[in-house]
Amino acid sequence: MTRLFILIAVIGAAIFGTMQLAAQADTTGWQTYDAGEFMMAQKKGKTIVVDVYADWCPTCRAQAPILDEMRKEKQSGSTLFVKVNFDDEKAFLREHRIPRQSTVLVFKGETEVARSIAETNRTRLRAKVLGAL
Repeated sequence: MTRLFILIAVIGAAIFGTMQLAAQADTTGWQTYDAGEFMMAQKKGKTIVVDVYADWCPTCRAQAPILDEMRKEKQSGSTLFVKVNFDDEKAFLREHRIPRQSTVLVFKGETEVARSIAETNRTRLRAKVLGAL
């Protein structure tokens, strides 16, 4: 009985921790994707870093702190950081030929200048994204 209680407590803590992590993602300063705002930023020639994520994706969770770190370092009026929900934004995925979540794109205006898929190595992901900024 005690082992069952401990198992239930551990599972509950894991679920609660995951929910808190998802809630924190909403407060990191990233903009939620909006087609009109995205198009306007592209037409203005802004640099846009796009994180295509899914709440259920472990690779996305591994990328999140690295991407958040870069956003804090490079936040400026000319660089926009946008989160695109893989499960909700199918038109964006089709338009940009994105086959899976955990894809990071960098645009300069309307031109895609970098793409990284499922990269969780801090050094390589930073090099790909920051090299394009």
